[in-house]
Amino acid sequence: MNCYFYTFGCKVNTCETAGMQSLLQSAGYTVVSQPEEADIFLFNSCTVTASGDSRLRHAMRKVRREHPDALLVLTGCYPQAYPDEAAAIPEADLVLGTKHRSRLPGLLAELCQNHARIAAVDSYGAQDDFEALPCDTMPDNTRAFLKIQDGCNCFCSYCIIPYARGRCRSLPPEELRKAAAGFAENGYREIVLCGINLGFYGMEWDGSLAEAVETCAAVPGVERVRLGSLEPERLTEEQLSRLAALPQFCPQFHLSLQSGCDRTLRAMNRKYDSAEYAAICQRIRRYFPDCAITTDFMVGFPGETDEDFRDSLAFARRMAFAAMHVFRYSPRAGTRAAAFPEQCSGAEKTARMEQAQKAAKTAKENFLKSQIGTEFPVLFERERGDGYHVGHTPNGTVVRISAKNPKKSLRNRIFCVRIEESDAECCYGTLTESGLDEDL
Repeated sequence: MNCYFYTFGCKVNTCETAGMQSLLQSAGYTVVSQPEEADIFLFNSCTVTASGDSRLRHAMRKVRREHPDALLVLTGCYPQAYPDEAAAIPEADLVLGTKHRSRLPGLLAELCQNHARIAAVDSYGAQDDFEALPCDTMPDNTRAFLKIQDGCNCFCSYCIIPYARGRCRSLPPEELRKAAAGFAENGYREIVLCGINLGFYGMEWDGSLAEAVETCAAVPGVERVRLGSLEPERLTEEQLSRLAALPQFCPQFHLSLQSGCDRTLRAMNRKYDSAEYAAICQRIRRYFPDCAITTDFMVGFPGETDEDFRDSLAFARRMAFAAMHVFRYSPRAGTRAAAFPEQCSGAEKTARMEQAQKAAKTAKENFLKSQIGTEFPVLFERERGDGYHVGHTPNGTVVRISAKNPKKSLRNRIFCVRIEESDAECCYGTLTESGLDEDL
C-alpha cells in the first residue's frame, strides 16, 4: 500500500516523519510523493496553537472528501495532549500519539485486517526511555535533521508541550554516533541536532549538549553540526568553551526569549530574567563573534500591559537579533495561562504584532547588511529557477550566487563565498578565488 505524509510543526516532527517513513518502508509499504497515489494518509500533528489544531482538522476533512476510501492516520502532539478530542475526529481511522511510534506498522496491519477504528494513545510515565526511530536519509534535504532529545520538564504557564511529550529524555551518545554515521555514509555533510528542549540533552546521566555536538563532530564525513531551537539557561561558559573548540560547530543560536519584560517572564514561568538572557547573548558573542542569534517573541500574553510590551520590544531591539519569529499568544486548554485573568484583546494583540513585526524586519535587514564584506564557506542546497545557487553559511545566513552555468549543480558542495549585497531576505555573493576553477 502507498503512504503519504502531512507534517505539521517543528523540526522534531520532520525527524519523526522520516523515522515513521523508514518504519513503514521496512514493513513493505511504499512512501509516495504525490497524494493522488496514496492509499494511506498520515498526519503528524503539532498542537502548540489552537490554529494549528484547526488547520489539521481542515486538512483531514479535505483528504477524506477527496479520498473517501483511504485510511487516515492521526499521530503526533495533538492526540497525545488531547486524546479524547482526537479520538472523536470522525475522519481518523487510527489515532496514535507521540509515544511508541514503533507500533505504527503493526497497528496499520491490524486496521487493514479488522477494518475497525483504533485509538492507541499511550500515556507517558516518569521513567520513559528515549524512543529512537530508524532514519539515515531525508529525501529532498541536503541537511540531515537528527532528533537527540525529547520531552520537557519546564511547564511554562502557556505551553501544552510537556503534556504532549512527557519528561526529558535523551538519545544515548553511542546511538547518536551510529545515527550520525548513518547520515554521513549517505552523503550528508551537515547534521542539525533537534529536540523538544534541546539544551537538556544528557541530563539523565549528567551529560550536556556539548557532549552531543562533540560526539557528532567526531564522526568521519560530518563537516558541520548545527543546533535546533534552544532554551537559553543551560548555555554555560563551560558549554560554550567546548563548542568553540569544534571547527565543525555552526554558530547559529535560536534562543527562545518569549518576552523581554521581567514581569511577563515570571508570569510565563520562564527560568531566567532579561538580565540573565542578555548576559547569555553577550557570552555567546564573546566566544562566537560571527554568530547569529535568533529568537521567538510572543505578544499579548495575559496581563501584558502597554508598558510591559514596550519594555519587551525595547529589550528585543537591544539584543540585535539576526531574526525574530513573532507570534501572538494563543490560549491552550490544560495550561495555567488559559485561566489567567486580564486576557489581552484581539485588537491589542494585532497592534502589538504589527509593531513587533516591523522591529523584526529591521533587525533582520540590519543583520544581513552586517554580513556584507565577510567571507564564509557556504553549503549549497538547491538551485532556484531564477538563476541562483542557494545555500547557508555556518551562522545560518541564506546566501545566493549567480548560476553562470544553470546546468551545473552545487547541491551538497561547500564553497567559500564573499558576501557583497543583501536585501530584506538574504545575502548575495560571489565565489572567492578558491572556487573559480570550475565553470559554475
